[in-house]
Amino acid sequence: MPDYLFLMHDDAAGNGDWGPYLQALERAGKLQGGSAIGSGTCARKVGQPPPITGHLVGFIRVEAASLAEARTLLAGNPVFENGGTVEIRELPKTT
Repeated sequence: MPDYLFLMHDDAAGNGDWGPYLQALERAGKLQGGSAIGSGTCARKVGQPPPITGHLVGFIRVEAASLAEARTLLAGNPVFENGGTVEIRELPKTT
């Protein structure tokens, strides 16, 4: 089963309580991890690197059978529920 990343943007109207949402994902066996994202930098071997993507503030990794199922797992996500943007990205399995 594929894993997906939820990349939370900083455009939500409020922050909300993450505890119940993360606990629900864990109880469902879908939570694979996650964290807030702090400051950092971009690096390139040659040339000037671009600035970091400043609007990303956190990520959650979930397991889901499809992109459609992953989207259903946003129910209760504080960023999503407060009108903010959550990018959903598949993490393809490689062999």
